[in-house]
Amino acid sequence: MTLKRFRQACLPLFAFAIAACSSGPQVTRTQELSASADAPYGNILVITLLSSFDSRRYLEDEIVARLAARGTTAVPSTSLMDTRTPVTRATFVKMVEDLDADAILLTQLVDLRSEGTIVDMSPEATVNLRPTGYWNVFSVDTTEYVEPQAIDFKHSLVLLTELYSVKERGPVWGIQSRSQYSISFDRARDYSIVINEAKAITDYLARDGLID
Repeated sequence: MTLKRFRQACLPLFAFAIAACSSGPQVTRTQELSASADAPYGNILVITLLSSFDSRRYLEDEIVARLAARGTTAVPSTSLMDTRTPVTRATFVKMVEDLDADAILLTQLVDLRSEGTIVDMSPEATVNLRPTGYWNVFSVDTTEYVEPQAIDFKHSLVLLTELYSVKERGPVWGIQSRSQYSISFDRARDYSIVINEAKAITDYLARDGLID
């Protein structure tokens, strides 16, 4: 079995876990479902290729949960390996054989562009009042604290997701998703980018008849 376009060289750390503001991705099909595809598939190995193991795990787990909700059996590759396991073709082929999977869902990072903007922080002041020897007269001490400047980041993310048929030994379907999200110095961390990407991927799998 061959997994085309497997790439071991990944772009720098993918900041899934700190996306504070994101919208649903724009999706385009890179490969329509092949006429020879043996779809629908019911036992899928889900693989994500990113430089961060945790980022891979977050997305794989979210995709698997959404597939399970649709009645499709799926297993995240990160549940069968750890950070020391080689990310190689042989590793994933063994997973396919052990699971007797009929398909592989592969997502990889295609492009990540970032733009930072310096943000001035608001100063904070403390005021101390001390009485003097005169009636209704006070001494006032004011201290102002100014934090260092912060940086807001805006990101453009592109992922490629392909479905490989084990029987056909090659890709039978593919989509590309583009997301815009930002990381602000005063926002709480969340995982909306993971949720949005997983939802788009599974929705298109169902829409194109690759899962029941």
